[in-house]
Amino acid sequence: MIKYHFTILLFFVLIPIFTFPQIATDEQLAIQYFQSKEYDKAISLYEKLYYEKKTPFYYNYYLDCLIGLKEYDGAEKFVKKISKKLPANLSYLVDLGYIYQTSGSEKMSEKTFKEAINKLSGNRLQTLELADAFLKRNLIDNAIQTYIKGRKQSGYNYDFAFELANLYGKKNEYQLMINEYINILDANPSMLSEIQAAMQDELNNDSEGKKSAIFRNTLLYNINNNPDNYLLIDFLFWYYIQEKDFQAAFIQAKALDKRRYETGERIYNLGLICQSNNSYKQAIECFEYIISKKGSDSPYYYQSKIQLLESQYQYIISSYNYNIQDLKIIEKAYKNTLSEIGINKISSPLIRNLAHLEAFYLNNSQEAINLLNDALSSQKLPFDQQAYCKIELGDILLMTGEPWEATLLYSQVEKSLKNDPIGHEAKFKNARLFYYIGEFDFAKGQLDILRAATSKLIANDAMLLSLTISDNIGEDSSTVELTFYSKADFFMFQNKDSLALVTLDSIKMLAISHPLFDEVLMKKAEIKLKQGKFSDADSLLQKLIESYPDDILTDKAIFTLADLKENKFNDKEKAKELYKTLLEKYPGSIYTVEARKRFRALRGDKIN
Repeated sequence: MIKYHFTILLFFVLIPIFTFPQIATDEQLAIQYFQSKEYDKAISLYEKLYYEKKTPFYYNYYLDCLIGLKEYDGAEKFVKKISKKLPANLSYLVDLGYIYQTSGSEKMSEKTFKEAINKLSGNRLQTLELADAFLKRNLIDNAIQTYIKGRKQSGYNYDFAFELANLYGKKNEYQLMINEYINILDANPSMLSEIQAAMQDELNNDSEGKKSAIFRNTLLYNINNNPDNYLLIDFLFWYYIQEKDFQAAFIQAKALDKRRYETGERIYNLGLICQSNNSYKQAIECFEYIISKKGSDSPYYYQSKIQLLESQYQYIISSYNYNIQDLKIIEKAYKNTLSEIGINKISSPLIRNLAHLEAFYLNNSQEAINLLNDALSSQKLPFDQQAYCKIELGDILLMTGEPWEATLLYSQVEKSLKNDPIGHEAKFKNARLFYYIGEFDFAKGQLDILRAATSKLIANDAMLLSLTISDNIGEDSSTVELTFYSKADFFMFQNKDSLALVTLDSIKMLAISHPLFDEVLMKKAEIKLKQGKFSDADSLLQKLIESYPDDILTDKAIFTLADLKENKFNDKEKAKELYKTLLEKYPGSIYTVEARKRFRALRGDKIN
């Protein structure tokens, strides 16, 4: 008796072992036949699996097999049978309509799709499921009609707005898409950040500027009709920043500042954004506005005075045509402002910039060193600002020929702020120092660690310098040419441009061809630009583009040449052509956004 019960128990234990592999085999065979479009072999397996499991998964495959075999009558009967049992699930009507559409019965198809939409009961989940069923069959217009019907039934004008905006975008109906986003904003101002994120994705994928123009015009139209809607003005302000149209952004920022009686924070932050994008003219306007309109009572007054000087200084040295008198004027302004503000937690950038100006441009290295040492010994600077001053002091000591004193300072900062962006910057400067002196293996090891740095700028700089080292060591491990190149780089760091040019020319004399030649062309072009020798720079950039069309520096060369054509040679047509080339051939370039803005302006698009 015990043996009999054990046999029965063993039988029930073993049933799953023998059954499950069989089911798995049916599934595997079915999907294999389906993927190879052997529907005649897959259909019987999926029919069996569906009637055993009754899941949507097997339902879909079985139906697709019927349609694949053009068994439209069988498919129709199958779907009608299930739809009759589950009338609230309108997705079966979509499948039925799709069967009619596939079989060529367009009128029956449209009638069935309309029937599905007409049967919507006002249940939100039912609306979403029906729209998804239409989208599964790539029936975007029907999905749109579903959402619109669902919106009417809900009574909320913004219901399903995100879904509709997405579908209008897919159909390139940008006006309707943007209307939906504005619709959401009107109903729910707290959704501004989500709408901005969605619009940013759209604007990033807008090479012709169609979406941008419609978005701008729609916002302006709505603002004109509702001038007290600050949220729309805020949205327009955000849009101009995305487009890097900082002059227009400044106009909107002033409007918001006056109407809302703001403290100047928005305009100050805009000035910093302009500064980081090398738009120094617009940055100067922002900081001057705060100084003149807000006065010393503003919490951003002194920071604006400091950043104004920084912007004026950068504007001068990036213009390629400054003289010693220009530098003396800005030096005097720095000293006057430092006397007014004194050494404290907000004056650190002022001290560092004045020291940099003295050492690198006015040949007053000792004065710069004394200024930084006084600031560090005063104990009035916060720890992070002391670190920045140490990095600047390290730069000046390196420039004056004291690399070991410089590396000591960099290492101090790196050690004390190991996981901080300041520490990463110090580590990069230290790695670059070893690159300058020809210790390439050590430098590359440090740079490769920094490629994972949280600061995107440092990580990118580290990657480029690491590639410069690894790509330009000869097959026989020779570093002769790379040593010359790093020396030229160091001379450029010291503002010894003539020595840098001579050293770069030496590389050409050492080798008939070398992987460094593209970098040499770029460096020489940068020096010629700095010297104001624009024709020479033009020739060098063109040679780089023609000789190295797939190089990592080519997008930079194209953008630099386009800027040169536009702003120094006034050749707008050639500049437009170059910007277009950059947009079409190098869409992932860091210069794309600015190139798109300039291309549109040269094409005659209305920006404001």
